[in-house]
Amino acid sequence: MDKIIPDLKVFLTVFFISFLVFFLDATHLLVVPKTFIFFVTNPISFGLFNTYKNVGNQFYFIFQARLSAKEDKALKEQVGSLLSENAKIRRNLAETESLLSQEKHLDPKTYDLITARPIGISRYLKIDKGLLDGIKIGEAVVFNENLIGKIILTQEKSSSVELLNDPDSKIAAFSQGLEGKAKGILLGQFGTEIILDKILHEEKIQVGDLVYTEGTEGNFPRGLILGRVSEVSEQQNQVFKSAKVTPVFNISDLDLVFIIKEP
Repeated sequence: MDKIIPDLKVFLTVFFISFLVFFLDATHLLVVPKTFIFFVTNPISFGLFNTYKNVGNQFYFIFQARLSAKEDKALKEQVGSLLSENAKIRRNLAETESLLSQEKHLDPKTYDLITARPIGISRYLKIDKGLLDGIKIGEAVVFNENLIGKIILTQEKSSSVELLNDPDSKIAAFSQGLEGKAKGILLGQFGTEIILDKILHEEKIQVGDLVYTEGTEGNFPRGLILGRVSEVSEQQNQVFKSAKVTPVFNISDLDLVFIIKEP
């Protein structure tokens, strides 16, 4: 009985307070307190809402950043793979075009040609064929009808080619143009230029004439193009005159070269 009475008192107290609050609210007597409470609690609620919103935005930003980073990495890998594949296709196409072009200039039935790729150039041009491919010192290296140089060093899987502008290069040559023909010796000038020297004064040579191999060395066929005359130098009191010769193409642009095998 004693336990029931306190519970009843609590119930009646709660009921009375609830009835009082309901009565006061119905008679609009709680408008001022409600407004005050709203005024006090509203900034707190707004701050909590903004904090929740900002934290949510930060987590969303981090998630999107990680997702974007993964997507960017995947795209870069795809682009790299496509660029590599495209470069391979372009190289194969260029090599195929070089092979077809070479067959038009030097007949494979006449010349035994070995295809090689340039793999580096400094003083000498390095190619990817060597002793294991049957390459020998002294063999001519050509592109189309143009002489690039000769093999001077061979290793198992590579060889070095002495270029026309090398100071050790010396080739019997002649020029041919509308005015006539002139003979001389083609000399390399320390890797910077090529000179056709020992030309007799009475022989005709002018700018634009093509210069060819004479073919007297034995390892170079006659008629391979060495370059084009870009300047003629002569003095009346000298026995000989000379001419500067410029290659007709840039060796560094070549995808393939060809070695003429000795019989």
